[in-house]
Amino acid sequence: MGKQRGRVRTHSRRQLLRTAGIGLTGVLGGCLSSAQSPTPVSILSAGSLQHALENGLKPTVDVPLRVESHGSATVARLIDEGQRDPDIVAVADTALFDAPISPPWYSAFASNAVVLAYNPDTSGGQRMEEAGTERWYVPLVEDTVSLGRTDPDQDPLGYRTLFVLELASRYYDDAPDLRAVVPTREQRYPETGLLSQFETGSIDAAFAYRNMAVERGYDYVSLPNRIDLSDRRYADEWYSTTAYELPSGQRVEGGPIEYGAAIRTDTESVRSVFEQLTTGAYLDETGFVLGDRFPRFEGDVPGTVPTATQEE
Repeated sequence: MGKQRGRVRTHSRRQLLRTAGIGLTGVLGGCLSSAQSPTPVSILSAGSLQHALENGLKPTVDVPLRVESHGSATVARLIDEGQRDPDIVAVADTALFDAPISPPWYSAFASNAVVLAYNPDTSGGQRMEEAGTERWYVPLVEDTVSLGRTDPDQDPLGYRTLFVLELASRYYDDAPDLRAVVPTREQRYPETGLLSQFETGSIDAAFAYRNMAVERGYDYVSLPNRIDLSDRRYADEWYSTTAYELPSGQRVEGGPIEYGAAIRTDTESVRSVFEQLTTGAYLDETGFVLGDRFPRFEGDVPGTVPTATQEE
């Protein structure tokens, strides 16, 4: 019951988009490959996308990619302060497209779920496995498991972990105030290196996105969907009752997880990569949560964006 390895199947609309996208990408890729030394397309992305982009997206496009990944709040800050100017930006929370960066349009292209990944080879990880979906918080409260999480000031996974803990306190009848009891500063690790702490023996378990556990083959405890931030049915009356204030003063409310991407350099090669990034099969294969609501466009989508990916 505690572990779940199944993947959500995509719906027919996304399959149609993907089919059209592959054809278009092939045409564009063929044109680009005929040129000498095509200019690399740069992507500044959320840390939870790094593995998927490097190992899933790169092999599907004919354009060289330069991928740089950080926590999404850091990604937004780097662009806002002029320290980075990528061709494509992809973040793990579309709220960051409201502030501090405000693209004229973007595509919401995938969801995710917060899970508790664990190392079954440690005594703490074994306790987490035994606790399962209904009692996972007990070893954390008893401090018998060394826990890893990310910094809420640097990326959405960090503040979503706090949302999960707060919602769990209300969901389970005998749970204490988990948001107050569980977090300590010593638990914080960069998102891009969080699960690698299993290899070093630094932690027994970590709050992570489902795709992070799936693509690395780690065991994980699935949380109820009223807690894991994956289900839109609980958006307004449940998830949104949690919040976190970033150092910038921006208040981020709890909500269903949505990844968003925007084009910053409008060229044929960038549009080709963007389409595969937002509709490619690699998303399903690496454990992201998809569905017929993706991709969804917000803002004034230019006519240069392939019509196969535009909301009808």
